[in-house]
Amino acid sequence: MISDFFRLSFKNLRSRGIRSWLTLLGIFIGITAVVSLISLGNGLELAVSNQFGISANQLITVQAGGVSGYGPPGTTVVDPLTEKDAEAIEKLSSVKNVVTRILEPGALEFNDILQFKYIGSAPKIKEDLNLVYTQLDVETIQGRLLTHTESGKIVLGYNFYGRPEEWGGKAITSGKTVEINGENFQVAGILKKRGSFIFDNIILMPEENMRNLFETKDEVNIIVVQSKDTDYIDKTKEDIDKLLRQRRNVKEGEENFEVNTPEATLSTLNNVLGGVQAFIVIVASISIFIGLLGIVNTMTTSVMERKRDIGISKSIGARNSHIFLQFFIESSLLGFVGGFLGAIFGTLIGFVGIYGLNNWIGTTLSPNIDFLLIGLALLGSFLIGGIAGILPALKAARQNPVDALRG
Repeated sequence: MISDFFRLSFKNLRSRGIRSWLTLLGIFIGITAVVSLISLGNGLELAVSNQFGISANQLITVQAGGVSGYGPPGTTVVDPLTEKDAEAIEKLSSVKNVVTRILEPGALEFNDILQFKYIGSAPKIKEDLNLVYTQLDVETIQGRLLTHTESGKIVLGYNFYGRPEEWGGKAITSGKTVEINGENFQVAGILKKRGSFIFDNIILMPEENMRNLFETKDEVNIIVVQSKDTDYIDKTKEDIDKLLRQRRNVKEGEENFEVNTPEATLSTLNNVLGGVQAFIVIVASISIFIGLLGIVNTMTTSVMERKRDIGISKSIGARNSHIFLQFFIESSLLGFVGGFLGAIFGTLIGFVGIYGLNNWIGTTLSPNIDFLLIGLALLGSFLIGGIAGILPALKAARQNPVDALRG
């Protein structure tokens, strides 16, 4: 019997033609916005994590604050960190190991073509170098990584690889020699693609070579800290905060440095993106509410137009519940069809957006169909349609068959 109601509802929707499609518009736009923008928001979250190297490893990063210009983390600051700060942190009882990193902009020249890139230091201690490789999560696509004893060699990010058009028709490969700030370095290896404009363009250079090339003394840009117990990484962070406040003579809340854990960084990112997605849902809800009013208006008009049909149905034995169900299901189908079309269109927009994001910032994200999101969107649109049809359905069910036939 319910199937009969559904068939009749589909027939009635088709018979109203363009009016039905216009009624679907509000629900369609709202569901399209929700599905597409939440999909894009999830993709953006992954993209930002890849861009800035936010990973699941339990390593704390420390960098100076008080930025006075533009550059990579911990650079162009008023009061930079030093090797002595790193030594003090390493003495903390909650700290297992500390590695210092230097980041500097430099000019790389190959085949008389000049490009400016960021250069990161590779520590001269084997354990420290392994920790840096763990933090960066790097592998080579060609050649090999640097060892802790090497000098005069570098490792390049993926974007240096296989692009002869950028270097006057010649390709940079492992074994080739390039010039950085006027000094020659041999390419030991090329890193695999990370999908990050930061890491895919980086140059890794032995620390001693960097200090000589850029004439840095004991200043460092980033201090990487490994906690003794990863279960108490927040305690280690608190210890570092307290120590650096004392060393840099600043009060709590006035810190000129930053101590970040992976969880805190991801949490901040998720909060920002969550706020954006919440705003999107609110805006989309306005469209859905307009669609709901459209369904109410359409179904109310339909009740008035079909008074005679209602009277005939009641005169041959249809109950009030039957009339109610007919209009309620018809209204629910209006919402469902709008939601279905919106979910399809929103998913397509999400796919196109992810591919566009990949081309724009060089990520390698794969678009996925979020069946849970689509299912919730369809269920929500069906329920919205049903709610919108309750009052018109009640009005139809309460029609007096004699008055309806006269109308």
